[in-house]
Amino acid sequence: MTNHPVEMYQYHAWANQTILGRIKELPSSVLSQEVNSSFPTIAHALSHIYSVDTMWYLVLTGMEMPEAFQAAKPLNENVLGSVEEYANAFGKLAEQYGQWFRSHADLEQSVLLNNPFAGVRQTRFSEMVLHVVNHGTYHRGNISTMLRQLGHASTMNDYALFWYMEPTASIS
Repeated sequence: MTNHPVEMYQYHAWANQTILGRIKELPSSVLSQEVNSSFPTIAHALSHIYSVDTMWYLVLTGMEMPEAFQAAKPLNENVLGSVEEYANAFGKLAEQYGQWFRSHADLEQSVLLNNPFAGVRQTRFSEMVLHVVNHGTYHRGNISTMLRQLGHASTMNDYALFWYMEPTASIS
């Protein structure tokens, strides 16, 4: 039986590496070229995705959300210098998520989430994982638009394409 939140996270990790692979094909300056968009550069968008993924990982592993937000906040402001650095950072974080998935069979377990921006609510682990995926998809769309503004094509990284990809390594 398919564990859909885990599969969706696998898609998220694959999509991150796919768009990074496309950016790697372009001149290295594309990472830091300024654009008029949601983020000043593609590197800023990637740092944002990474920081939010890290924050939610910390929440999933038991840290209260206000503390996780503070712990991950510097990552949002830390712009890395190369696509390889982003690929490595995202890859290591995906491995950490994979280890967490292997140790948590019941992703429908509910925990009390104290979201400093929205309040307290019961939230399932699966909801948090799906939020991570949705958030990443949204911002990869921003990155695709930014690439086009810089005169470059993006690359398809839709979930439907992921269905047809040969699984390289399972993170669950």
